[in-house]
Amino acid sequence: MVRVDGIENSNALVQVRNLDKTYQRGSQEVDVLQGLNLDVEQGEFVAFMGPSGSGKTTLLNLLGGLDLPTRGTITVDGDEITHLSGPKLSAWRARHVGFVFQMYNLLPVLTAFQNVELPLLLTRLGKAERRRHVEVALDLVGLADRMDHFPRQLSGGQEQRVSIARAIVADPTFLLCDEPTGDLDRRSADEVMGLLDRLCVEFGKTILMVTHDPRAAERAGTVLHLDKGLLVEGQRT
Repeated sequence: MVRVDGIENSNALVQVRNLDKTYQRGSQEVDVLQGLNLDVEQGEFVAFMGPSGSGKTTLLNLLGGLDLPTRGTITVDGDEITHLSGPKLSAWRARHVGFVFQMYNLLPVLTAFQNVELPLLLTRLGKAERRRHVEVALDLVGLADRMDHFPRQLSGGQEQRVSIARAIVADPTFLLCDEPTGDLDRRSADEVMGLLDRLCVEFGKTILMVTHDPRAAERAGTVLHLDKGLLVEGQRT
């Protein structure tokens, strides 16, 4: 279940309470998020929609520990991350968050295998264990036969699937996807969304996604709309 009313939900994997984010632009304060509440249970697929500047990516960055709120709290799987900083926040992020970006963020000098392996280099896994994890992840996204290819040798859709393999290889608590289909043609976009849907339905992955694409949002179990920093509408499918 996904809730935005701030009522306590003991089953929630992600709990956001009274979240504010304010940026300083010169002498002016800009309120990006205002008093936002959100509860997301394990295995939910949530899409955030809204106009540019509504705070969608800011919210995603806060949930992933890439930024800190001005006020309020964020708790993920029992860990309040709001006051973590430095090495502790980095360690939490490496363990719990898988990121999928619009522009893939693959390193061009590394093969698909090496790009997917990167998060595992921060763990204590040995070389053989890392290889097994990478092969499983690439097989899951349908690219086991492309593991030795460099990004320039892959299509945009294949690059995004490599980035999804990289996001899931360490078995994170949840996935944060920022416009995952924004740079893809319709066919590739549908393939990527089908893969995310499968990760949620078959493997129980919790997915929080920002998108402008209504067809991508249709794959989510819940669509939430942000406008001027507020969650103004919720729709369950």
